[in-house]
Amino acid sequence: MDTQTSLHHANRKVMNRHDLTRRLVARLHREEAVIGGIGNTNFDLWMTGQRPQNFYMLGSMGLACPIALGVALAQPGRGVVALEGDGSLLMQLNCLATIGAIAPANLLVIVMDNACYQITGAQPTATAARADLVAIAQGAGIANSHWAADEAGFEQLVERCLAQPGPHLIAARIDSQPATGTTERDPALIRQRFMRGIAVTT
Repeated sequence: MDTQTSLHHANRKVMNRHDLTRRLVARLHREEAVIGGIGNTNFDLWMTGQRPQNFYMLGSMGLACPIALGVALAQPGRGVVALEGDGSLLMQLNCLATIGAIAPANLLVIVMDNACYQITGAQPTATAARADLVAIAQGAGIANSHWAADEAGFEQLVERCLAQPGPHLIAARIDSQPATGTTERDPALIRQRFMRGIAVTT
């Protein structure tokens, strides 16, 4: 199936978040910054290996994309990835319009869509019905927005998006398996490690 076709997530293969995160991290070769949204998204990012260029958001939904946008604008020579869940992205849909308007060439948004607020009780999100995050992103001005058809298609999209000017968005339909671990809960340490990882001093 063509990985570039924008169709609702129900038409896509259901994959595993930790597996896709591992595949993403394996393709980071230029000290790209990765901003993990709250909950299982950054838990699985943590469990794939603690890179100093990773930032693990704690406590507030929907901030992975705004933070990633700020890093991308501050460091235009560095690739930046926002790793977010569908529930969190739905909390901050306006950030897609901002990204579309500013169009940072070095920003990639990856959305793991399991159509529910998994940690708080698996309540369905809007994507469980008719909302299509790829179509929304395209409508917000992020033309390079695609559903990943399968694991191989996800890898191909990641490689392409990291190599070509963006902004880009990749959405993947995932299962509701719990994360493989949890992130350490020390905000100051997370911030300090990330700042060193992207060569920012205070």
